Amino acid sequence: MAARPAVGRRAIEVLLESELQAADRARLVLVDAVFEGSEQDSEFTLRLDGTNRRIRITGQDSPLGIADAWQRHLADRSGADPSDREDSGGDGDSVLVVTSGVPVDQLGWDVRAHAVRRRPLTVNRADIVKQLFGATDLDNRMVGESWLLDALLEAEPVDGWPQSGAVLTRDRAIQALIAARLKLGDIQANTLDLDADTLFAWTRGPAGPALFAGLPPTERAGIGTWLGKTVGPAAPTLLALAGDGRGRDALPLGILASAALTSSSAEAAGFALGTLFGSALSSFDALRPFADAATGVVTRWIAQAEGTGTHRREARDRVLAVLERADHLAAESRLAELVGANRLLPSGYRTRLRYLTTALHGRTPRAEAALRDLTDHYLATLNADSTERAHIAVRLVRWLNGPKPQVTSVAQAAREHLASTAWADLAVGVLAEGDTSRDAALSDSYHRLIKAVRKRRDALDEEFAQALALWTETASQQAPGGALLIEDVLGEAAAPLARDGGRPLILVLDGMSADVAVYLAAELDRRVWTEVVPKPGAGREAARQAAVSMIPSVTRISRTSLLCGKAIEGGQSAERAGFETFWKKRRREAQLFHKGGFEGLPGHRLSPELVRALASEDVVGVVLNTIDDALDDGREAARGRWRIDDIAKLPDLLNAARDYGRPVLLVSDHGHVLDRSPGDHRQAEADGAGGARWRTGAAHVGEVELAGPRVLTPGGRVTAPWREDLRYTARKAGYHGGVSLAEVVIPVIALVPAEGPVPSGWTLLPTERTQPDWWLGSVPEAARRTTPDKPVSARPGQPAPGMFLLPGQGTLGERTVQSDAYEAQREFVRLAPPERAVAAVIDALVDAGGKLSPGAVAAAAQAATGKSQRNPERFATVLERLLNVDGYAVLRLVESGRTVQLDKALLQQQFLGDTP
Repeated sequence: MAARPAVGRRAIEVLLESELQAADRARLVLVDAVFEGSEQDSEFTLRLDGTNRRIRITGQDSPLGIADAWQRHLADRSGADPSDREDSGGDGDSVLVVTSGVPVDQLGWDVRAHAVRRRPLTVNRADIVKQLFGATDLDNRMVGESWLLDALLEAEPVDGWPQSGAVLTRDRAIQALIAARLKLGDIQANTLDLDADTLFAWTRGPAGPALFAGLPPTERAGIGTWLGKTVGPAAPTLLALAGDGRGRDALPLGILASAALTSSSAEAAGFALGTLFGSALSSFDALRPFADAATGVVTRWIAQAEGTGTHRREARDRVLAVLERADHLAAESRLAELVGANRLLPSGYRTRLRYLTTALHGRTPRAEAALRDLTDHYLATLNADSTERAHIAVRLVRWLNGPKPQVTSVAQAAREHLASTAWADLAVGVLAEGDTSRDAALSDSYHRLIKAVRKRRDALDEEFAQALALWTETASQQAPGGALLIEDVLGEAAAPLARDGGRPLILVLDGMSADVAVYLAAELDRRVWTEVVPKPGAGREAARQAAVSMIPSVTRISRTSLLCGKAIEGGQSAERAGFETFWKKRRREAQLFHKGGFEGLPGHRLSPELVRALASEDVVGVVLNTIDDALDDGREAARGRWRIDDIAKLPDLLNAARDYGRPVLLVSDHGHVLDRSPGDHRQAEADGAGGARWRTGAAHVGEVELAGPRVLTPGGRVTAPWREDLRYTARKAGYHGGVSLAEVVIPVIALVPAEGPVPSGWTLLPTERTQPDWWLGSVPEAARRTTPDKPVSARPGQPAPGMFLLPGQGTLGERTVQSDAYEAQREFVRLAPPERAVAAVIDALVDAGGKLSPGAVAAAAQAATGKSQRNPERFATVLERLLNVDGYAVLRLVESGRTVQLDKALLQQQFLGDTP
C-alpha cells in the first residue's frame, strides 16, 4: 500500500479554497493524507468568498473515529456562542477537515453525505503549486520532485508567489524558492541573475549561510545541485561550507586554496587544505574550480575598489576583510610560509614590500625589479600610500646612482635645482612622513636611504654655497652673471605676460621652496591650466625659470625686492608702493593685496575689493603667507608635501584668475629647510644671530661668509649656513635665511588658462618636461624633444619633412597624411592642422609608446611647423575628429583628459589598409 502524502496547513488552505468554492455550505472535508503541522496550525480562520470560516483539522485512522469527530464538531457548533458564530462568519459555518487513510467504501453514508464530493479528496501538490503561481501548466520535471513541491508550499511569501504565466518552469520555481528561503536574488525577477559574484557576496552577509544551514537536508541538496549547474562547479563546495556553518569563510578559503595551489609546493599544501575544508570538499578535484571562482570574484571586487564610484571605500573594506581572513586562516593552518609571496594576500604585498627594503641600497636594476614585483601585486593600488612611497624610494635610488650633480655657476645650479634636485627634496619629504604599514624594517630602510640622499645633497649645498659666495661679491641687476635675480622676476617673467594687454595675477607664496612648487604645479588640472615658459634660444630646451633670492633669504629683504623690482628692504607699505611704481613705469595700473586684504567677509570667498581688481584691467598681486606661517606653528612637521587645497585661498584665486582670463605667475620670495633633526638636537652656539639661519661673524663648519651688493644687512656682510641642521634660534618646524639651494632658489611658474592664447614670446611646457628623467624612469625621446623657434628645414638634396618623392614612403605619420582615407577625412574637419603637424604628432606618439600629454602632443606639432598650439586639449580634440574614422577610436583623450592615446594598429588599418 502506498504511503499517504504528508500535507501542511498551506496545502489544506489551497485545497479548501478550490473545493469549497463549488460546495454549497459544505462543512466536512475528507482528505486522503497525513497532516504535518503544529497544534496551532490545526485550528485557524480562512477567508472564503469574502467570509471568514473557522477551520479545524483532525487526523483519524478508523471509520468510527471519523464519525465521532464529525458528531462532536456538530455538537460544538450547536452550542457555540452567537457572538462566536458572528466572528466566524455570521452563520457559524465552521469546517472540519479530517485527514485519514480510510478507504471510501468503509465510510458510512451518514458521513459521506456531508462530505465535499462525498469521498476523501486526494492532495496533488503539483496542482496546488501550479495554482499558487497562477500557471495553467507545470514543468514536467517538477511533478516527481517532492522536495521542491513541499518547499514551495511551505515557503510561500505573505504576498503569495509571483504569477508566472502559462507555464511554471523548474528554473523559475527554484529561483523564486531561493529568493524566498535564502534572500538570494529578487523573488519578482523573471530573469536568471545568479553568478559566482552574487553567491560569494551572499556568503558574506549576516544571515545568508545560516538560512541555508537551517533548511531540510533534501532541500539543501536540491538547491545545491541546481546552483551547481547554474552558477558553476564552485557552488557545491560553497554551499557545503554554508551548510556546515562556515559560509562566511567560503571566500577566504577559496583565496587561500588558490594561493596554495599556485605555490611552488602545491602538493604539500593538499593535506592542510583538506583539513581546512573538511567534509565540505567532495574531492580534491573540486578544489581548483572553487579556488578559481573565488579568485575571479575578489579580483573583480578589487577593480571596483580601485574605481571612482561612491562605494569605493566600502568595496575596499570588503576586499581587505576577505583577504585578511584568508591570511589568518593560512597562519592557523601553517600555510603562511608557503603562500607568503602570493599576489592576492596582504601578506604577499608585505613580503614584497619588505624585499624592496633590501634592494634600496644597491644598484638601480635590482630596486626597479623589486618595485615591478610590488606593483604587480593585486593590492598595490589599494595600498596606494605604501606603493607611492616605494615608487619614491626607487626614484631616489636612481638619483643616487645617476651622475653626480655639478655646480658650474649659480645660474646653472638654480636651474638644475628646480629641474631635478628639488624633486629629490620632494621625495625625501614623502619618505620622511613614514609608511602607513609601520613596518620597522621598512622604516629603517627608508631612514638609511634618506641619510644617503642628504649626504649627497649636503655636498651639493656646500658646493653651491661656495659658488654663491664668489658670485655674490659682484652680482647685481647690471651684472647678474647669467642668473635670474629675484628683483628681476617682475621684469623678466611678469612684464612679458602683461604685453599686448595681458593682465597677469602674480601670486607670491611666501616661503615656497622649489620642492613645494613642483608638487603644486603637478597637481594643477591641465584641462584648466597650461604651463608656459619663455621660448628658448636655438638648440636649447624649454624649461622653467629659476631665480636667486636676496642675501639673507628672508621675507623683509627678498619679498620686498621681488615686488619692487629692485634690491631693497622694507615692509608691506614699501612693497605696495614699489609694486605700483614698477608697473606705472610700464604704463599699467597695479594693485597688491596682503594678508587681511583679500580674504572675503562671511559669505564671500574673496574680498569684494580683490574681485573688483581681478575684473579690471589692472595687474594684480596677492601675497599668501600660509607656508611661511606654518614654519612657526609646526605644520610642516606632520607632512612635507603641500597641496593646492592646503594653501588658504589658493584654489579660489586660481579659479578667479581662470574666470577672468588672467595668466598666473606663481613665485616665491625664498624657500625653506625643514627641521628633521633628532629631538635632542640643540641650536648652534654663535654670536651675532640676526635670524634663524643667518648671523654676523666668522664662518664655521657648515657656514659660508658672503658680501656684495645683494647682501642687504648692515655692513653688507653676512654669515649663513648651507647645512640644513644648523640654526641659531629656538626650534621650529622649518627655517629660512640660509644659503642652501632649498632656501635661495626661487621657483617661477607661469600658467595661462587652457582656453586662452599662449602669450607672444612664450611656449607650452609639456608635463613630460617638468619632471627629471630619473623621476620618470624610462623617458621616450618624443616626450622630451626640444621645440625649435622655426620649422625644421631639410638638408640640401633631401626632401622636406613630410614631402616625399614617392607616395607611401616615410614615417607612419607621413604615410598616414598622404593616404586617400586621410584626404577624405580631412574634408569633414574645419580648420584642420597642417599635414606636417599631424604627421609629427603621430610619430611622436608612436615613439612614446602610444601615450603623451596634450602639451607634449602640441609641442610635437609646434616642433614640426614652428606654429604654437595655444590650447593643447582643443588641438587634441581636433585630432580626434580628424583621425577617428566612423567613430573608431584611433586617437582619444583618456585619464580625464590628461593623456592622448594612439591605437597604432587601428590607425594602420583605417588609413593604410594594414591588417592587425
